[in-house]
Amino acid sequence: MVVGLMAQTKKHIETIATHAGTKPEAVTGAVTTPIFYTSTYAQESPGVHKGFEYSRSHNPTRFALEDAIAALEDGPDGTGAAKGFAFASGLAATTTVMQLFGQGDHVVVCDDVYGGTYRLFDKVLKRNGFQFSFVDLTDPKALAAAYRPETKAIWVETPTNPLLKVIDLTAVAEFARAKKIVSIVDNTFATPIFQRPLEHGIDIIVHSTTKYLNGHADVVGGAVVARDPALIERLRFLQNAIGGVASPMDSFLTLRGLRTLPLRMERHDRNARQIADWLTTRKEISKVIYPGLTSHPQHALAKKQMSGFGGMISCEVAGGLEASKRLMTRTRIFLCAESLGGFESLVNHPAIMTHASVEPEARRKLGITDGLIRLSVGVEHVDDLIADLEQAMAG
Repeated sequence: MVVGLMAQTKKHIETIATHAGTKPEAVTGAVTTPIFYTSTYAQESPGVHKGFEYSRSHNPTRFALEDAIAALEDGPDGTGAAKGFAFASGLAATTTVMQLFGQGDHVVVCDDVYGGTYRLFDKVLKRNGFQFSFVDLTDPKALAAAYRPETKAIWVETPTNPLLKVIDLTAVAEFARAKKIVSIVDNTFATPIFQRPLEHGIDIIVHSTTKYLNGHADVVGGAVVARDPALIERLRFLQNAIGGVASPMDSFLTLRGLRTLPLRMERHDRNARQIADWLTTRKEISKVIYPGLTSHPQHALAKKQMSGFGGMISCEVAGGLEASKRLMTRTRIFLCAESLGGFESLVNHPAIMTHASVEPEARRKLGITDGLIRLSVGVEHVDDLIADLEQAMAG
């Protein structure tokens, strides 16, 4: 009876987040998965062991995290076939995924993409013979126009970083399927609480677990999730061969953070909606970009494919660079810092900080201006956050 009740309850994402990937530890019955800090495992004889040989390849703490992330992305109505892989950083995850492809292969990438991803693609992989087209994929015709015979994949962020564009996941998946290429989505901003790309037919999901999944600003990590057996086997090989795996401690901390992900995302979303609305009333702000606002160009699409709009807001500060710097140095709750997605509120200047590796001309073309700031709205009381922004603007 209890087992049946749990199986039924686990159809809800909150319960999946609480229990996925964890079962009582076999030796002691510990409810929380221990931190298995070991590099190697004893074998009864050569090749005869308990399924564990070496911790780059096998680690129970990392496996628990990988199973939990896969279960979240699979979702309440998933097939159970999703498999997760945890990495030492989001860029380690991205680098590993890109090794599915090789010299001469072409990848279509959404034009507004995390600066570190752009740097890896444009400054590293391009030198190794990869080809990339950075395209505004909010335009339905742009994907078909960018496709070439040598195209092997589509790389999408949605919402994008930092301009929060929303891209139609179903359309991307259908195009990729028709062309027999791989569709990849960075789901860091939305998280599986608000958006599950596998449900739209996407092949591979990438996360910077540094952000919302961990949620406590004390871990750097990444993850990859796939359902297709052939992709899973290839990713498993690449994870082990390249070796950029998550450590046991980082896996433990991320798994611990993940347990409260639904609660945190609910607060991030609620706070951000109120702050975005408030920002639209301020003369100091010339433009507010948030998928939850009806003024957002893809608001209808966001409502369709997301169950929440998330905790990220971008806005243009009237007065440009100096006004944006002044605001950012005057906040007391919003900390001026890189990264996002933690419990604490952060303010970031993309052109100077996260997207400095993007050439100035490319930034201007995208709309990443010197007056653009990005808010990662935390879980503090929303009245305190608004008051903090208000006093910073008053100066």
